[in-house]
Amino acid sequence: MELPAITLPQIALPFDIPTLIHPAAVHFAVAIPVIVLLLEFYNLFTRRKSIGAFSFILLVLTVVFFAIAYLTGSVDGKEAYDLLSPEGQAELKEHKLLGVYLLIGTVIVLFFKLLAMTGKGILKFLFFIVLLGLIAGTFKQGKDGGELVYEYGANIERVKTLDDELFDVKEALEELEEEQSEATAEVKKEETTPTENVPKKEENTVVKDVTPVETTTPQSANATVETLLDSAKKEMQEASQQALEKVKETVESAVEVPATTIE
Repeated sequence: MELPAITLPQIALPFDIPTLIHPAAVHFAVAIPVIVLLLEFYNLFTRRKSIGAFSFILLVLTVVFFAIAYLTGSVDGKEAYDLLSPEGQAELKEHKLLGVYLLIGTVIVLFFKLLAMTGKGILKFLFFIVLLGLIAGTFKQGKDGGELVYEYGANIERVKTLDDELFDVKEALEELEEEQSEATAEVKKEETTPTENVPKKEENTVVKDVTPVETTTPQSANATVETLLDSAKKEMQEASQQALEKVKETVESAVEVPATTIE
């Protein structure tokens, strides 16, 4: 159930409210109504006017601290609003609206306290009812404020730093995407433009058979000379053997001829 929107009149303060004062003011705003409830419950049995007067002073302080919580929350809310996600921004708006209702509720509780101080039982009962409603709304407001901090990162310096870094990364990514799109556009433009057909000269390449030249090393040359000498020696030996055989044949023929003549 959404609450109807209520706007409080803007009050120009003669001083600037610093940030991060809201959490301290909220602790007092949450604690004091609970103390008042305990005192009023105790005073039902004791019926002391001093306790009733002290309870009234605490309710006045409750109005003051709720006003401080509202003003400091407005300052912190403006500081955190732009850094929140859309869900967080909507949660912050609801948190502020409930704060307006609670601030008005403190004035109503204070008014019922004045009526209860007359001593009528029905007025005391109504005072207890509105006080319990204020406490319940205060606890709900505290829970919503915790969600703003722990779930959405409101007024957390680390979240702000990371958000700034993320923003810088997004800007760099957008620049790279623009450069890439420009590069692809240029490539497409070059592909679509017709290229001039330039006749190419046909080059007649003549392939010559080149016989490989054997390269001789000193070791291979020495081996060749040795083989030639060996073959020459073998030829000389064969020639000398053939010459000796011919000489033997001539000598034998010469000896045989005189023998035949003597007979």
